[in-house]
Amino acid sequence: MTGVTKTLEKLLGVISAVVLFLMMIITTVDVFGRYVLNQPLPGGFEMTEMALAVLIYAALPLVSIRREHIVIDTLDTLMSPAVKAFFNKLSDVICCLALSGIGYLIFRRALRVAEYGDTTNVLKLPLAPVAYTMGVMISIAALTHLVLIFIPHREHGSLGPTTT
Repeated sequence: MTGVTKTLEKLLGVISAVVLFLMMIITTVDVFGRYVLNQPLPGGFEMTEMALAVLIYAALPLVSIRREHIVIDTLDTLMSPAVKAFFNKLSDVICCLALSGIGYLIFRRALRVAEYGDTTNVLKLPLAPVAYTMGVMISIAALTHLVLIFIPHREHGSLGPTTT
């Protein structure tokens, strides 16, 4: 599992970094064009919107793998380790079910977007690839939580040691 986890973490990290870098380039070119040349980047808003969707959904499985979702641990000091373990498993079950349901709905939406041939307004870029990417990434996050149900939860960390 460690090899698959590390590979998935690296792949999702690279995807997220590349998309974020592209968003920086798009924004820089758009701002430069808007304020220096009085000519904004055509479709800059659309490209940023699509990149942001990919970035968010590519990072979701990464956050799940590392177990870095936002948690409120106010009552943790009052709970026994067994109760904490139960709630950790319960949260993974709930996340798996919720993300699976959302993934199903996103895939249904992606099929309609592809069927209708929806595109962006200015550049006429197809929206289906972005919708399918969102569905795939949220499904990976759901599968991650399914696997995490069977892996003991560490207090502060991921599935394995991470190196940065």
